[in-house]
Formats: sequence, structure tokens, C-alpha cells
Amino acid sequence: MRVLFVTYPARTHFHHIVPVAWALRTAGHEVHVASGPELTDVITGAGLTAVAAGSDEPLREKVNRFSETANRTGFQIPDIGMAEDRPEMLTLEKLKRYHSGLAEILKVQNDSMIEDLVAYGRWWKPDLVVWEWLSNAGPVVAAAVGAVQARMSLIIEVDVRLRGHFLAALARQAPQDREDPVAEWVNGWGEKYGFAFSEEMFTGQFVIDQMVPSLQLESAVPHVPVRYIPYNGQATVPEWCRAEPEKPRVLATFGVSMWSVMGDQLISTNRLQDMLDSMADLDIELVLTLPERIEKRLRSIPGNTRIVPFVPLHAIVPSCSAVIHHGGIPGFSVSASHGVPQLMVSRAAPDADLRGGLLEKAQAGLWLAPEEMTGETLRDRLVRLLDDPAFRSGAGRLREEMLAQPTPNDAVAEIERLTDAQSRRKKER
Repeated sequence: MRVLFVTYPARTHFHHIVPVAWALRTAGHEVHVASGPELTDVITGAGLTAVAAGSDEPLREKVNRFSETANRTGFQIPDIGMAEDRPEMLTLEKLKRYHSGLAEILKVQNDSMIEDLVAYGRWWKPDLVVWEWLSNAGPVVAAAVGAVQARMSLIIEVDVRLRGHFLAALARQAPQDREDPVAEWVNGWGEKYGFAFSEEMFTGQFVIDQMVPSLQLESAVPHVPVRYIPYNGQATVPEWCRAEPEKPRVLATFGVSMWSVMGDQLISTNRLQDMLDSMADLDIELVLTLPERIEKRLRSIPGNTRIVPFVPLHAIVPSCSAVIHHGGIPGFSVSASHGVPQLMVSRAAPDADLRGGLLEKAQAGLWLAPEEMTGETLRDRLVRLLDDPAFRSGAGRLREEMLAQPTPNDAVAEIERLTDAQSRRKKER
């Protein structure tokens, strides 16, 4: 069959799909990967066929333009987190505001791609479109060309759960008051290409899920479990990384790709400096990934700290005694796959609050909300991770869970089966 992957033009989003894309390719299927033109070299660098769709405007500029427009028009970012599940916070007003904001974000990230992708899809005729979170151009294109579509989940599916809360709230309203900004956005394209929105276009007809099983939410949508396989793009292992560390090695990484895409700091320079100062007397080897321009803003670098612009996670994490990261999926999943205790800080990922709490419950690591982040609190939690063997045991249990999942190669048969079942269902309608 022909499989078209549609991905958000950010390296880490693409890296997440590469092992599954290659598993389908080596099973004999044709695989193409569509994204913004800025990701073309990254896709071809992974040995996959790229489809450039949309304008040449980089993602960072689109995000900046959206922010400027929002500030100018008074548009407010929704004041409800995607992981929110407290009934008192799930008011219709808040849920509507969230979905209005989500629709605007989806327009910024997907609209420029859709016409190019539909034209490509009508020519290439994919059997399956696999789209990852934030790449909702995928189900739009699948509907327009009559293909089966599957969602590839990066995070715990808090967005699907929150939408369920919204739909339940809408159902309690009079029909004329059931405005759904996300459905309205999709239906705008449906009017052009001859389809209507359905909830499958938000959830996927089935889901390819690499999240640790014990952290997943219940879902009525068929799921294909797949073991997370670390892939960090083209990389070499630095010489210093090959030697066995003489002291406990701790990696601190706050999203190298996010620095470049968003053009802003997830962790302020003052907080980074506070972290380094607080850990300066610890008998550890602290490796901090940081762009050079940010490194130059630091006042001092302790003797136990090595700063590097990048190091492939799958190369360094196995040698680490602990990992400090911003909650992104690569840092979380690579640490879990090697049984390394981890400390999550910041809310860069929408499911961070939920995943952080579940991480602590599993005793595989600790979660620190960004507002609680000081050098002292970071030091305290790191020392706990290093000194308490319960965290290493808990991290080991997460690793065993991941190892029990089917590899991407083993999951291909189930992807084929569900694609065939959805295709037959479509023909029977």
C-alpha cells in the first residue's frame, strides 16, 4: 500500500515517526513524508521521500506572525490547560475559548499545506495517511482523496479527552448554541473538497501509540501499540561520551529543537545559572545542552559542568544516572527506554502535568512545576533521584513495559489489518 505521513515542520515531531515509517517501508510499502519545505532536507536525510507542501515561510515566522496578530487584535490564549480534568474548571465558556484558540493554531500550522497535499494525494493516491499531533492537514487530505487515516500520538491523549469534555458540554446546549470552532474550520475545507467533519478527523480512525502503556488514557478508538525507538536524526557520538563516566553523569536538556523553532527560552538564563550554581559542589558530571548564544549569557560555568550544543540522546542517556528535561517526549521516552530516573520541569508539553504526576506515581522520576523551579529545589530533587534506589527500580519497570510493546516491525501487520478494515467499511457506506 501507499502510506503518506504528514508531520508538523519540527525536527522532533518528524523524528518521532521515522522508525514506524521505515518499518512500513522495509515491509514493502511505499512511504512518502509530507511537511513544510523547511523540513525537506531533514526528511531526505533520514532516507525517506519528502513531499514539500505549503509556503516557504518558516514555522518560527508563522508562530511570530500569529503572536503579533493575537496581540494586535486582543485575541487571548485559552486559560485552560490541555491536561485539565477538574470538573469545576471545565465550564462551557472555558472549553469554547480553548477550542477557538485551537482552531486558530491549527489554521496557522496547517492551512498553507492543504491545497498542495490534496493535489499530491489526488495524483499519488495514498491508501493510508498517518498524521501526528498538530498535523490536522492529514485527516483533511485523507477525506478529500478517500484514504484511510490514522493518528500518531506523541503525548498522552489529553487533547482527545478535553475534546470529549467539550462535546459533552455542547450536547447540553440548545442546537443553535453548539458552536464548534474546530469542526467549522474543517468544514470550510470540506465545502471545497466534498466532505463533512466527523470526530474521526480529530481522533483518527485508529491510533499508532508509542506512549508507555500504564500512562495511556482509556479510548474507544482502536490503538496500535508500538515500542518507542529512539531516533535523533543524523548525529555522531562525541569522543568524550564514549568513555565510562568517572562520576555519576547527569544530563540536563531543555529542548534543543524548541530553542530554534520558537526562538525563545523555555528556562530563563537566570534560572539556568541558579541551577548550575546550586549543583556546583555535587560530585557529578553535569552535561547541559545549550545553544552557544545562550551559553554566552551565563555568568560562570562550574568545574563539574560540560556544556554542549547537542548530543544524541540515545548515545548519552544509557551512561546517565539521571536526566533533567523539559517534559518533551524525546527526553522522557529515551530516559524511560533505558531505565534512567528523570526529573521533569516546565510545561512545554501539553500533557506535562498529568505525565509528571504519573511518573512520580510510578516512582520512575520526579515532576517539578516551572513556578517551583529554583536552584535549591532542582538540587534537592536531583539528589533524591541519585540517592534513592527506588527511582532506579521504578525507571526499570517503565523500561520493561516499553520492551514488552511490539517493535515498529512487529506492529506493521496490525496497521495493515486496521487500514484494510477501515477501507472496507468506507466502501460499504
